[in-house]
Amino acid sequence: MAKRPTKTATADDALEVRLRYRFRDPALLQLALTHSSLAFEAGDGRTNGTGEDNEQLEFLGDAVVGLLVTELLVRHFPERREGDLTRMRAMLVSGKGMGEVGVRLAIGRDLQLGKGEDASGGRTKSALLADTVEALVAAIYLDANAATPGGNGGAGLKAARSFVEREIFQPRLAELKSAAQQGARFGGIVGDWKSALQELLQARAEGQPLYRTVEEIGNDHNKRFRVEVLLGDRVLADGEGTSKKSAQQAAARVAYDILSPVDSEAVAKAGSEPLTGAQG
Repeated sequence: MAKRPTKTATADDALEVRLRYRFRDPALLQLALTHSSLAFEAGDGRTNGTGEDNEQLEFLGDAVVGLLVTELLVRHFPERREGDLTRMRAMLVSGKGMGEVGVRLAIGRDLQLGKGEDASGGRTKSALLADTVEALVAAIYLDANAATPGGNGGAGLKAARSFVEREIFQPRLAELKSAAQQGARFGGIVGDWKSALQELLQARAEGQPLYRTVEEIGNDHNKRFRVEVLLGDRVLADGEGTSKKSAQQAAARVAYDILSPVDSEAVAKAGSEPLTGAQG
């Protein structure tokens, strides 16, 4: 691992206090904070010019977070069906949810960004913060594993689990339990159905959903939109709303219900024809 000492020890210490984890290899922490916009900037004293960034750590962290959140959900909600658990996981690991974790931990102040990204407000971008949280989880996992030579990954998972449970899972647990007590199917607390659908399709390695506006109904003062959501050339569902955004959310929600294994009735009805949803 290339040495990347760009932050002061004081800054590292402050971040580690917020993360509640002390890195044995400070270079891992710095790599997790290094955005690709900075990785190839050389000569300004902020990078060693190797072109390293946190993208591989982000890739690993995404898998670790997914595993640990799934484990925690199964432990806390043993009675829930797969579809409900998938909805809850999508809510917890969505870009919005992970971005909120980054804000709460004030990670933005420690990011290492290129000059352009920094000037455009990169330190407060939800997607960038979410990616960095995943990279930090991977860094914690690798750092803890390195401390136990010959280990099988148990130390890394233990350290990562502590972070994920404390920072990602526990802050939303009361919300999830409240919905469960009310008998909710968790559809009402997902909020961002486009993200939930995308997470579901990614988990199945089926590709990215696409949206197209197929109809505009009414005049400018009372207009409604109809949008289709597609997977490749196949129309999964359509939805209506008073804006294109709300129509996309409505379509995504119907598509999610069709594809979710808990919704057997919806799947049976789907056949070759898309179902229709509406959202104000």
